[in-house]
Amino acid sequence: MKNKIMIAGATGNLGERIVRDLVQKGASVSAVVRATTDIAKVNHLERLGVNVHRLRQWNVAELTAACQNVSCVVSALAGLRPVIIDAQKTLVEASIAAGVPRFIPSDYSLDFTAFRHGENRNLDLRREFHRYLDQTSITSTSIFNGAFMDLLTGDMPMIFFKQKWVLHWGDKNHRLQFTTMDDTATYTANVALDTSSPRYLRIAGDRISPSEIRTVLNEMTGEKFKRIRTGKQTMLGIIIKLAKTFSPSKDELYPAWQGMQYMHNMIDKRSVISRLDNDRYSGMHWTDVKKYLEENGHAA
Repeated sequence: MKNKIMIAGATGNLGERIVRDLVQKGASVSAVVRATTDIAKVNHLERLGVNVHRLRQWNVAELTAACQNVSCVVSALAGLRPVIIDAQKTLVEASIAAGVPRFIPSDYSLDFTAFRHGENRNLDLRREFHRYLDQTSITSTSIFNGAFMDLLTGDMPMIFFKQKWVLHWGDKNHRLQFTTMDDTATYTANVALDTSSPRYLRIAGDRISPSEIRTVLNEMTGEKFKRIRTGKQTMLGIIIKLAKTFSPSKDELYPAWQGMQYMHNMIDKRSVISRLDNDRYSGMHWTDVKKYLEENGHAA
């Protein structure tokens, strides 16, 4: 029972990475998926050695049956209230009914414990779920990893390689916290196997400011990147309110204004982690921004 781990959200980007790390560590891994899940994704998990439970309905009865003899349930679910609140509550109720001792909620974000309600919709939902979770009998551990470093070459509008720009809001010397999805997954796998993990663990593959990112890019590429300050934090707050007011849909998981809310939190001093838990597990090799960009083909 000690090393039998159940994953919810195993077909997702982060969830699959957690599965791979757990399998590599020799854990017995199972996953719960809905009956409508793409059969190709199910087959892929099974080839990795995962015992997949296909649920007809996401309810306490079926989840309880799937959670028998499990030592830790790991949630890597992504969504809004129906998922982060409702689906995770059902998963916790089933875990308790099955006698599962430990639960890892789907947080994987900056440390939102110091922020107020209304500053970030997606993190508000996670904070609300925490209030429920902390009233239950199950032992839980939340993992705060800052922002996913992978977004620097994708959806986060900060580095513009073609224009050779580094865009930022607020203080040019404020250090932002980034962790790759791979490092987050490896750390999560370690936590799932750690029966003494505390309520909160805080990690960062790199803590780096916009000015330092510009320096890294200049050294890596041999080019001259320009740092552009787009405005103060207060201005970003005003833009968020306007974007949210005129957004065509309030039900998207990652609308533009949600990304802005996350950036607004990242540049806030309350997001700074004073003490990291990077050294809790031996064998972790953390990827910094320079290494990540090099590995993704952005060196000269």
